[in-house]
Amino acid sequence: ELGIFSAMWNEHCSYKSSKVWLRKLHTTGPQVICGPGENAGVVDIGDGLAVVFKMESHNHPSYIEPYQGAATGVGGILRDVFTMGARPVAAMNALSFGRIDHPKTKSLVHGVVEGIGGYGNCFGVPTVGGEVRFHPAYDGNCLVNAFAAGIARADSIFYSAASGVGMPVVYLGAKTGRDGVGGATMASAEFDETIEEKRPTVQVGDPFTEKRLLEACLELMASGAVISIQDMGAAGLTCSAVEMGDKGGLGIRLDLDRVPVREAGMSAYEMMLSESQERMLMVLRPSMEAEARAIFEKWDLDFAVVGETIAEDRFLIVHKGETKADLPLRALSGSAPEYNRPWEETPPQS
Repeated sequence: ELGIFSAMWNEHCSYKSSKVWLRKLHTTGPQVICGPGENAGVVDIGDGLAVVFKMESHNHPSYIEPYQGAATGVGGILRDVFTMGARPVAAMNALSFGRIDHPKTKSLVHGVVEGIGGYGNCFGVPTVGGEVRFHPAYDGNCLVNAFAAGIARADSIFYSAASGVGMPVVYLGAKTGRDGVGGATMASAEFDETIEEKRPTVQVGDPFTEKRLLEACLELMASGAVISIQDMGAAGLTCSAVEMGDKGGLGIRLDLDRVPVREAGMSAYEMMLSESQERMLMVLRPSMEAEARAIFEKWDLDFAVVGETIAEDRFLIVHKGETKADLPLRALSGSAPEYNRPWEETPPQS
């Protein structure tokens, strides 16, 4: 239970230190179909079409393990885009590194650029532009901002809010391993001499699996089987389940014995906080389970009913017949403290 709160209340998931600034951004307009709060933004571009886009940073993971940190940053935003029902068509990036002569900069640049290009190329989406800067302010941690855009029908956008009591909660995609356990918490931590010990918290991406996941999800969406869908990113199964329940005003019960795993002996803590890539969580129309399962079997991906929606405001985790967590779901999502931290204006450039 403490691990779940730690993951959901850190900066990476709760934005507790940045909400005060994010609220100052313009987020509404006649062409905005979906603003903040979903997997990606959606803007009407006319002719019955919408552009779905997302930009996200993957700074700490890229500093620790440049290739995989950058690659999974790209993979994460691509999932965010096609989770909304869009087919990704383009990727971009904005990169900030330390001084060119800093001893770590060369390896960071090489690994990050290779990771971004490698994932995008294998997935099949071109990187169409970007920017790079070098400045001493980034000697201690690089900035790796990845952007993806996709096209969808404006009247066929999919959302993450769970709906209906007793609906099956379905796990989709790749199996769960120990990679990325604690990654969301690490992303909010400061670096010190133990940085190398944090390498296991960096996720490992598989763009070919994600390409199959894209095609399977779009086919599933076209079938009408999807009530709601959420990708598993930061804090993995924990964050995706909590967000779906919170947005729908429902509770969630998960049976971890049903979760597809690729390593034996995983604990409930590891399964709930794993950030293994290329995974989704879906609330399914019960009458269409067989059809949905057949689609994922065709694409050689896991499909497992791992829980159900419940009326109570609870997040229940069961493993090996024991209740491992019984928490108020709404407290996990909307009750994190918000900070207005001390700040000062940037001095004018001389």
